[in-house]
Amino acid sequence: MAIAEMISPEEARELVLSVVSPLEAEEVPLLEAVGRVAAQPVVSDIDVTAFNNSAMDGFAMRAQQLEGASPESPVELDVIAEVAAGDFFHGVIQEGQCVRIMTGAAVPESADAVVKYEIVGVVEGDGRTGSRVSFTAPVKQGNNIRFAGEEAKKGQAIISAGEIIGTAGVGFMASCGATTVKVHRRPTVGIIATGSELVDPTEYPAEGKIRNSNSYAMAACALAAGAVPTVLPICKDTLEDLKAAVESATQQFDFVITTGGAANGDYDFIKPTVDQLGELLMVTVNMRPGKAQTFGVVNGVPVFGLPGNPSAAYCGFELLIRPALRKMQGFSAFARTSVMAQLTQDVRKKDPRRIYLRATLTKNDQGQYQVTPDRNQSSGSFGVIQRSTCLAVMPEGLESKKAGDLVECIILDISEDIVI
Repeated sequence: MAIAEMISPEEARELVLSVVSPLEAEEVPLLEAVGRVAAQPVVSDIDVTAFNNSAMDGFAMRAQQLEGASPESPVELDVIAEVAAGDFFHGVIQEGQCVRIMTGAAVPESADAVVKYEIVGVVEGDGRTGSRVSFTAPVKQGNNIRFAGEEAKKGQAIISAGEIIGTAGVGFMASCGATTVKVHRRPTVGIIATGSELVDPTEYPAEGKIRNSNSYAMAACALAAGAVPTVLPICKDTLEDLKAAVESATQQFDFVITTGGAANGDYDFIKPTVDQLGELLMVTVNMRPGKAQTFGVVNGVPVFGLPGNPSAAYCGFELLIRPALRKMQGFSAFARTSVMAQLTQDVRKKDPRRIYLRATLTKNDQGQYQVTPDRNQSSGSFGVIQRSTCLAVMPEGLESKKAGDLVECIILDISEDIVI
């Protein structure tokens, strides 16, 4: 495959996605499946529910017993038994009789309706066994009854392959006897920060040194994307050191990310590293921040070289790496949700590349989206990203925007699967 130079962000994303595939399945306990993608159907081992049960506290009887009931001519029935959840009434409800029943309790075989407790009058007693109660309206067959197999039949697939397992899905599977589930494995990600100026965050930086923040930010991004990140040792700015680090990482991880050294300077070595060890597929993307985006394959493993500037690395991850990590987990939605919003201020455009402004999305009193770009658009700052909830997109070209103009905003704090 030829090296793609200065391609659009969409082309870059499709290129990265074309290299990765969903990972193999692993079997996990139910609680570990939340938010994961099912790798195969999950089947119920019973009907759910297994028996007809009451949807509320009330009285069970045959619907025909209440024909003609009205406030002027109520129908009175004797309460012959009480059925709590977990119990069962094996008798037969005769004419003039009913059974007190609780929510979730099995409906007697001779009953076909339940009338809720609150609308039943008590003529004698306390409404429990031995009491006499009155009904002032007819009832339909099946009223307030959850029928056996209503939610699932034995042998029926209750979760489909490719379905994202939610919190309710965990409860559904538990009720169907599925205590484990096969989901796509989470990709392991090795993260290498390059730069002889870097020191560990635990160290107080000496003159000319800075703390390694990129590795931790990218590890956090990978974790938020559902992957399993590992921060690897800082790599010095030499071709030999970087080649050794990348070679080793591709033997251990499903995806490798480096930060720094992605441009064309004297100490930028990720492009020759990927080119010499494997296949170099991409070197630049028409975006700002983050023009220098290196991507290729080494030992069958995707290797992505992000820029060293924090905002450039962050945007590259969000737009290009996160979709790949999601695909590896079996997800089918790769693009962040976006909305059109009104700018609250003028934006002058001096760079023809597509620009991603770190910004905050709000709504005005009329419920319209508004977006405010942060004053600090330095590519060297993490603080602005922490304050931002979206990326406001300034299209390619030199056309500036005015307050009130609509621009696309990529929302950063909701999942790709959510439609708004």
